[in-house]
Amino acid sequence: MDDQIGHRPLTVPDVPAVEITHRTLQLNGLRMHVAEAGTGPLVLLLHGWPETWYSWRHQIPALAGAGYHVVAPDQRGYGDTDVPERVDDYTIEHLTDDLTALMDALGEEKAVVVGHDWGSLVAWELAKRRPERVEAVVGLSAPDRFHHPADPSATPVAGWRAALGDAFYIVHFQEPGVADAVFAAALERDPLGLVRRLMYSGSAAGPGWNGMIPEGGTIIDSYAEAPETFPGWANEQDIKTYAAQFERSGFTGGLNWYRNVDRNWELSAPWRSNPVQAPALFLVGGREAYAVPANQELISGASSSVPHLRRTVVLPGCGHWIQQERPAEVNAILIEFLQSL
Repeated sequence: MDDQIGHRPLTVPDVPAVEITHRTLQLNGLRMHVAEAGTGPLVLLLHGWPETWYSWRHQIPALAGAGYHVVAPDQRGYGDTDVPERVDDYTIEHLTDDLTALMDALGEEKAVVVGHDWGSLVAWELAKRRPERVEAVVGLSAPDRFHHPADPSATPVAGWRAALGDAFYIVHFQEPGVADAVFAAALERDPLGLVRRLMYSGSAAGPGWNGMIPEGGTIIDSYAEAPETFPGWANEQDIKTYAAQFERSGFTGGLNWYRNVDRNWELSAPWRSNPVQAPALFLVGGREAYAVPANQELISGASSSVPHLRRTVVLPGCGHWIQQERPAEVNAILIEFLQSL
């Protein structure tokens, strides 16, 4: 099932000149900003952490030019979408209900749902929870299970704490206000430098990120210092755009997604074991392809929870920000998959 790019012919489509438009929709109790382009079958593009709709800037025009209505929202807590104050407002039920409400607002019954990182996790969960609303699902950089517990009786956070300690970032993020204050201070001090560090560490150009806070340090210290001249997949305008978006929204909304991991584990019990019935595609960068067991199951084609997985693609030498680091290949793979449906 593992398809290494370079081992088969790949036709990279030209990216047409397509205007990306923006609007704000009122849905599910919040104002949601969306970027969109094109007409045709609906494709939703869901960003991860810490990103916004802008992470799909290369895919929106390419997919729109191929004949699709492409919509990339700022998910709740991000960018120009509302940032609810309560931690409880960021459960997996809220996140998936946002998407069905978005489809309703767009006048559509179903969509192809494409996600990256946390967006991928939401896409997989939507396909399990509301299969009648999902035409197909694509996961980038995150498999269909957020937690693969060594001890199924333990809550996810307890499992990570037992295995990796309090210095593991997800465990550290659980305390409201702590990581928030560190990110806020770094954002105020040097917003461009903060974005460079976040993006550089997880990319193929960087040293990698293990998610562990160094002793005596902060979460910012877990990210590598980035060079002033950023690697070619992001330019200075990209860095400035992300910095401006996080200066508006802050980081607390995104951190609250993590603070619902245990609550999500409980809430998802009724559908957690449901297989993904929709046709599926999985893409992952080579640097993190074999990082978790659920990735390995998808790569091998042996995942019983995704029985209609049509293809897994590993992009050798690619880091975490897959659709930004390798946009031409990702565009070609997505269009080929969409056209096969």
